[in-house]
Amino acid sequence: MFALSIGLAIETKELLDEVQSTLEQLPVRVLIEQREIGELSDFLEKVERLRPEVMIIEVTRLRDTMEHVVSRIKSSSPDPMIIALNMTAEPEAILGALRAGAHEFLHPPITSNLRQALERKSHERSKTRERLKDKGKVIGFLSAKGGCGATTIACHTAAELGRQSKKVLLADLDLDAGMVRFLMKTKSPYSILDALNNLHRLDQSYWNALISNGLPGLEIISAPPTLAAKQQPNAEQLQNMLTFCRTQYDFSIVDLGRSLNVVSMNALDEIDETYLVTTLDVPALHQSKQIIQTLSGVGYAKHLRLVLNRMPQRLDVTPDELEKMMSLPVFATLPNDYPSLYESYSEGSLLPPSSRLGKELSRMAIKIAGITEEKSKRKFSFFG
Repeated sequence: MFALSIGLAIETKELLDEVQSTLEQLPVRVLIEQREIGELSDFLEKVERLRPEVMIIEVTRLRDTMEHVVSRIKSSSPDPMIIALNMTAEPEAILGALRAGAHEFLHPPITSNLRQALERKSHERSKTRERLKDKGKVIGFLSAKGGCGATTIACHTAAELGRQSKKVLLADLDLDAGMVRFLMKTKSPYSILDALNNLHRLDQSYWNALISNGLPGLEIISAPPTLAAKQQPNAEQLQNMLTFCRTQYDFSIVDLGRSLNVVSMNALDEIDETYLVTTLDVPALHQSKQIIQTLSGVGYAKHLRLVLNRMPQRLDVTPDELEKMMSLPVFATLPNDYPSLYESYSEGSLLPPSSRLGKELSRMAIKIAGITEEKSKRKFSFFG
């Protein structure tokens, strides 16, 4: 069953106890829980901010008409399922709730019918999500530890895909020390937190006000400019934002920062592939193995790709040996070209077309996108 977010407004103890007992057995997250709707404007503000997928409300003692309450809830949250509860199965009450727009009308005993209703909603949500995954692709880049180069690779990948006539977003989810704003010289005063905190306003117009236009085909939304952002967005916020991005772009390239944290773990459900970037130093390899084991343990291994960065010309260990050590195939290897990279960043630009690393990054971006070499050669590559 696909996990659902729930809002509750139930005054009668008998109804509340049975609903809570049922929800404890299901993979749901209760975002709103109060005994009554109370002041409608305050309640709607909470619904608009938290956006539960299902609202379970007792309709016995509503201050406003049922039609008014249901219509306002529907306008405050995108396509919520509304389940009306009553202590009795009075025909007039049932008809009134359904006419008002409620999806279900339940009365004691509730458990079986509530479970079935939530399972239907879960199945519908799961199918919707699968349809959306056929649209744009969301790609994550994660450094095994600080300094492994995931941000550099994410920026150059996004730039090259834009040059390949793709519509691309570069999003910085490193809320502690995001560098995309600096490396890509973005001018927007807004950040990805503005999108996450205003999901109820998130449409094309609002989104356009947040992003920066980068290179051709590329738009950018940065992390907050101040370090160590105190806010940690939850899984629902991240999934809703990334789902929106999926509908707007061919590729959404997401910088997940270094190592695993609450933000990156919460985002994984909506990320199609995550590229784990490591160097060959012992601490980075140790951390990489830990990350691979953790993500394999939660069923994410098939979405994980290993990238070896700053490869020296002479290796003490072969890629085959590394694959065996990590229990994960190597997707790409990138040469060590730190002088060219340092010079480019000092000049405020990405790597030049002539650099060896630039060409390898271009090939990797094309491989990620599934673009054939023949097709890509017909286009002018950003990296040459």
